[in-house]
Amino acid sequence: MRLVLGIVALAALVVPTLLVLNAPKVSHGARRAPPVALPNRVVPKEELPPVEPVAIADLDPEDARAFNASIPFATGPNPAARPFHLVGAADSQERAVDCLAAAEVYEAGDDALGERAVAQVILNRVRHPAFPKTVCGVVFQGSERSTGCQFTFSCDGAMLRWSPTPAAWARAREIAKMALHGTVFRPVGHATHYHTDWVVPYWSASLDKIVELHTHLFFRWAGWWGTPPAFNRAYVADEPKIALLGRLSPAHQGFIAPDVIDPASPIGDPGATGLLFDPRKAAMSLPASAIPAPTPGDPNVFLVILPEDLLPDLFPAVALRACGDRPYCKFMGWVDATKKPPRLPPSGEQAAAMSFSYLRDEKVRYVKALWNCDQFRKWDGTQCMRRPLPLKPQPQPTPSPTATAVSTSGDAAPLDGIRRKAAPAQNKAGAAAPATPASSVPSSD
Repeated sequence: MRLVLGIVALAALVVPTLLVLNAPKVSHGARRAPPVALPNRVVPKEELPPVEPVAIADLDPEDARAFNASIPFATGPNPAARPFHLVGAADSQERAVDCLAAAEVYEAGDDALGERAVAQVILNRVRHPAFPKTVCGVVFQGSERSTGCQFTFSCDGAMLRWSPTPAAWARAREIAKMALHGTVFRPVGHATHYHTDWVVPYWSASLDKIVELHTHLFFRWAGWWGTPPAFNRAYVADEPKIALLGRLSPAHQGFIAPDVIDPASPIGDPGATGLLFDPRKAAMSLPASAIPAPTPGDPNVFLVILPEDLLPDLFPAVALRACGDRPYCKFMGWVDATKKPPRLPPSGEQAAAMSFSYLRDEKVRYVKALWNCDQFRKWDGTQCMRRPLPLKPQPQPTPSPTATAVSTSGDAAPLDGIRRKAAPAQNKAGAAAPATPASSVPSSD
């Protein structure tokens, strides 16, 4: 009996232990798959890859990290980019240095490794046909839009909220000078994109992941557009002034807003300062097919549908090409084709949806270009159209009781909706009593 009881007691201890140790694992808080289908199309050589706004998948940080970790690194070589050598006038070179330094310090913080990586990505973009051909153009591409900037700091207000310390700014400028004068950061190769590992941009699955630095992942375009021969565009040594950089950079100060500008001014028509392109030069490069026709019946008025993929900084170029040498020209553009009126004047809804306007009147030496800042971000308010004030509802008058008309035989029947004045009553002395104000006539109820 003792032996049997001992075996039973031992089994009572061993069996539960074995069940616990060999129980199937239950997953708690398993990472969910992204709620969106990410693209994976490789753009062929014959088609220029699109530069899409940064749109982020709806994932929490841990799910994003799990998804990013599931994407394998690209196999094959990761060649370094060619050295970049800055050219151009001294003031243009200073603007390039400060644009690159701003991107470094606002994107990577005061971290030399991260700043070098950011600088290399920007210079790779300068050489790629899909991006602007200036350093400032690449850094501030899309910053005039309320959404769609390529580098978040340029359109989320970060540059207005804080500035780097003098020491951090000096270090960023030195790193920028090195990158612009031949120093290559080899690890990122020909990367043109990057993001932190706690977010998933929609473009990430269509690019090759090539390297990870700290918490940042770096990507290049898949296929031919990510190979060294694709980076074949020459740098344009004419860096624009960026008004937002005036707080940090003397080279970007002296911004002149395109308000009322002399058309003969060397600034240009309607004023290129602060834009990513000089409208005069860009206008000459537009194909003939891009020149809109004037409104029928008025050769000085253009009502135009603007392409959705056209950079807003190029709107003045389209206007200049359309207006030509007309001494008077009115150009109005809409991105939403359904809101463009067939003729002037536009309705209130059509005017509110207008994306860009340009007016030239040489008789009074007046030139003005304005953007719809509800659609496109402009740091200088003088570049924004005035938005129509909402109409206030008019107060309805309180209906007052109408005076009771005194009818006499032979009077015509009263007309509906016509308020008649009551005949004055006769007092006992035969004099007319004072007329009672209509508002004080008592109700007959």
